[in-house]
Amino acid sequence: MSNLHGKTVFITGSSRGIGREIALRCARDGAQVVITGKTGDAHPKLPGTIHSVAAEVVAAGGQALAIQMDVRDENAIAAAVAQAVAHFGGIDVLVNNASAIQLTDTLNTPARRLDLMWSVNMRATFLASQACVPHLKNAVNPHVLTLSPPLDMNPKWFSPHVAYTLSKFGMSMSTMGMAHEFAIDGIAFNCLWPQTTIATAAIEFNFPEAILRASRKPAIVADAAHVILMRDSSTCSGNFFIDEAVLRESGMTDFSQYAVDANVVPFKDLFLE
Repeated sequence: MSNLHGKTVFITGSSRGIGREIALRCARDGAQVVITGKTGDAHPKLPGTIHSVAAEVVAAGGQALAIQMDVRDENAIAAAVAQAVAHFGGIDVLVNNASAIQLTDTLNTPARRLDLMWSVNMRATFLASQACVPHLKNAVNPHVLTLSPPLDMNPKWFSPHVAYTLSKFGMSMSTMGMAHEFAIDGIAFNCLWPQTTIATAAIEFNFPEAILRASRKPAIVADAAHVILMRDSSTCSGNFFIDEAVLRESGMTDFSQYAVDANVVPFKDLFLE
């Protein structure tokens, strides 16, 4: 398969950031993109809505279906998947992108933030995958791609922000388990994580401005995702991919196009040595 033309790609959290960028990359192939997120109306502080991204997808050459959905609601997930299947006839790719972040230590993480990260990160990844699998079984080259880090049980990745790490590693463990569980069905389950911090609202609001300047643009993650989705689902599963390594393997050597500021050394992302 050379591109995603005519494929239905369901993306959680795709009203901005990495999810939006993956949607646009798929759209340039002529994919049918299901844009989901909570933001149906313009947010006072954050750019983008599911409808604005849907319009961008169409302008980029794809087809779009915008569905307002809270990934914490299992009924909303099931309804959105059913709507996508009714509209486009099936699902070929699921991208678990929706994520919540709060980098606080144990004593400074209230229950509501723990619940938010667990629900948006691990739980939504599990439930969206669960809802899509019956349809992915009918697809040619079906993929589930989850934006979560490689597993590493070194305590240093846990101690500064136990709750966030648990929620992100929960996404990765779900992926690892499902890769093995559904190997017989030829469904690929892989994780993708950035080598550097990515210039998204999460970085803007949780890190100093200097780190934002040392970040890369979301397009690098989208381009790496596209490379992975082109691979044979029956042989490419259970991997913890890093965006830069994926693109280097495909022949890329110059990453300056992705830099927010090409004069600044890129800042390595969390969970990577």
